[in-house]
Amino acid sequence: MFKRIDHVEIIPQDANRAVEFYGGVLGFTLKERIKIGMGALDEVIFMGLGDTALEIVSLKNPFPRPQEAVVGYRMMAIEVDNMEEAIAYLKGKGVEISVEPVSLAGGSKRAEIKDPDGLGIELRQW
Repeated sequence: MFKRIDHVEIIPQDANRAVEFYGGVLGFTLKERIKIGMGALDEVIFMGLGDTALEIVSLKNPFPRPQEAVVGYRMMAIEVDNMEEAIAYLKGKGVEISVEPVSLAGGSKRAEIKDPDGLGIELRQW
């Protein structure tokens, strides 16, 4: 009945900056940009990474993200082939590693970064 997560939706402060980060740094490809221009909704942008989709919703004057923990989705996770190579690459691009890599039971590794708006992204090597 239920197959997979189709996409993750984010609302950035600046949609072009988000497209640059997710495309230029994380390797997502731009699939479609749909200009809406209705009320606060300016544009919807679809990007892909493998069979995963990211929907970037561009709003006029979105409220900033609260700093304290709130109920809701906390972060997305991106699988990497080699954690050390991924971390070195991201540092070379100026991306701050918010949680340095740790080894977990079962041999996997995880680390965390943030996008330009502070949205958490887990990196996972299985």
